Amino acid sequence: MGHAGYARKGQPDILCAAISALVIGTVNSLEELAGEKLTLASDEPTGYIRCDFQGILQEKSGFLVDSMIFNLENLSREYGEKYLQVKFEEV
Repeated sequence: MGHAGYARKGQPDILCAAISALVIGTVNSLEELAGEKLTLASDEPTGYIRCDFQGILQEKSGFLVDSMIFNLENLSREYGEKYLQVKFEEV
């Protein structure tokens, strides 16, 4: 079963793939396009990823993060909170 638990065992988990593409794409954009300094921690077997920012976000970076959250929330509504719960902590 994929990280999201959406697909049957042995089948590709399209929801996990969509989530991964959104999160990894956003992290890459924050680093490469916006020039943000990030500290990342991840655990591939569980699908866990944590991204800590090393400074105050630029406006364009905030837009990238907001876009990712918007799209993740849409996936959660479409596929159900059983498979995706969007939780984030802003400090």
